[in-house]
Amino acid sequence: MDTTVTLPIGKMAIETEGFTDEELMGRIRNGDRDAFSMLVMRHTKKYYSLAYRMLSSREEAEDIVQDAFLTLWTSPGKWDGGRETKFTTWFYRVVANACIDRRRKQRPLALEDGFDPPDEGRGAEEAVEMKRRKDNIDACIGELTESQQTALALCFYEGVSNREAAEIMGVSVKALESLLMRAKASLRNKLSEERGREEANNGQR
Repeated sequence: MDTTVTLPIGKMAIETEGFTDEELMGRIRNGDRDAFSMLVMRHTKKYYSLAYRMLSSREEAEDIVQDAFLTLWTSPGKWDGGRETKFTTWFYRVVANACIDRRRKQRPLALEDGFDPPDEGRGAEEAVEMKRRKDNIDACIGELTESQQTALALCFYEGVSNREAAEIMGVSVKALESLLMRAKASLRNKLSEERGREEANNGQR
């Protein structure tokens, strides 16, 4: 993939700050670069966060978000404002689906070191132990189904409401809640098994 493509960012006129996302989309349909700049600046961080949670790679997450915004600029008609779907909800779906497609084409990646800021107040041993636990949790999450991983990423990491997450994923709220319950139960079992193996190994030393 060519990652050198530059988004068509304008100077972002101050007058665009007060517009809603949906109003900005109306202006983008007319080729307004300032409106596009504002939309990118307003939302890039959270969509990158979702993509990173789903792909565990900075480079892959950046590619996904850049491609999604480029497609939005070149084909703004893909978003149908008449369906009464918020722009953010629709774009979450675009990014999440792109992440799922990318993940199906590659092997799962381990979370990169250094994504979470280090805590200078922690000792070296504690930091190593925390990283080990984090790696275990990440590995367990990676064994969940795609739909369970997406539900966790949206509701627990991105703070999206259950209702909006259900709309993003194209399922009912009840189905979304079922996914979350199964995901949490599976994680508890996997982590409990991991602790059991750990205790057994320590007992043999």
